[in-house]
Amino acid sequence: MLFVTEFHEMNNFMRSGQSDPLFLFGEVSQMTHPLIPQILDLAAPVADLLGLEVVAAVFHTHQSPPVLRVDVRNKHDDTGLEDCEQMSRALETALDEAEILPDAYVLEVSSPGISRSLTTDREFISFRGFPAIISTSAPYHGHTEWTGNLIKRDEKAVYLNQKGRSIAIPRDLIASVLLAEGEE
Repeated sequence: MLFVTEFHEMNNFMRSGQSDPLFLFGEVSQMTHPLIPQILDLAAPVADLLGLEVVAAVFHTHQSPPVLRVDVRNKHDDTGLEDCEQMSRALETALDEAEILPDAYVLEVSSPGISRSLTTDREFISFRGFPAIISTSAPYHGHTEWTGNLIKRDEKAVYLNQKGRSIAIPRDLIASVLLAEGEE
């Protein structure tokens, strides 16, 4: 197995674009590699023992060798290079013992950065009041992109403040919610 540990600083992550056909787990997942659920089941307790949580996993099978990327977040502090290195070593051992991945692969463990899409309740709470961009899969009131300050998310909609006016965008139409750069 090849071994790589990466730590993405916020600016590097923001420039990366992070688009790949076999993509992460979470509420906005479009397509997930069949091994991702097993990998997550294995990675979550490993991360928990280190005071981390797994926030995403991606298996880039179009690369040679394939790249398994796991994003972790420190539960109590900023996520640092040491967190990523510890998780990488521990997860590498667990994956090798479990023999989930039959061929050579590259393991990358990194911090998700703050520019990623918002998917969890915790993220929507943490970034309340921040500028966000919501893209919809179909037009909603004539728009497929909405920008405003994030108010909240509930079972039915994501709410944005647009110049003092609350806009509710139905969750079943939402393709992505991204933090916007700068102030609105």
